[in-house]
Amino acid sequence: MTTIYQELLLAHYQNPKNYGRIAKPTKTITVANPLCGDVMTMDIVVDGGKIKAIKFFGRGCVISRASGSLLTEFAKNKSQKELLKLGRVFIIKLLGVELGVNRIKCAMLPLEALQKLLISPKRR
Repeated sequence: MTTIYQELLLAHYQNPKNYGRIAKPTKTITVANPLCGDVMTMDIVVDGGKIKAIKFFGRGCVISRASGSLLTEFAKNKSQKELLKLGRVFIIKLLGVELGVNRIKCAMLPLEALQKLLISPKRR
């Protein structure tokens, strides 16, 4: 039986929000999960300490792509300070499903990319 959360994840996997590239990002980073082969590139535009535009691109499983889609939607117009406070509990609640140990890394990949971008002092 499929739950509403599983349907949500599949919808974000099949038609992810903010999927693609930003022509002139403030910063860009690529992160990878060597355990499963997921690779994600994230672009952001920061203005006045807030995320004004955010996109991600790459290859990944249902969990990492859905997490990227949901996180980028959440991150728009949020402050860097607020986004740096997010962690594992937030991502699990955002996805709404129980995740095994191996899938946590997939779910956390977009947050890892975002937070590395936010603490990076220069354009990557």
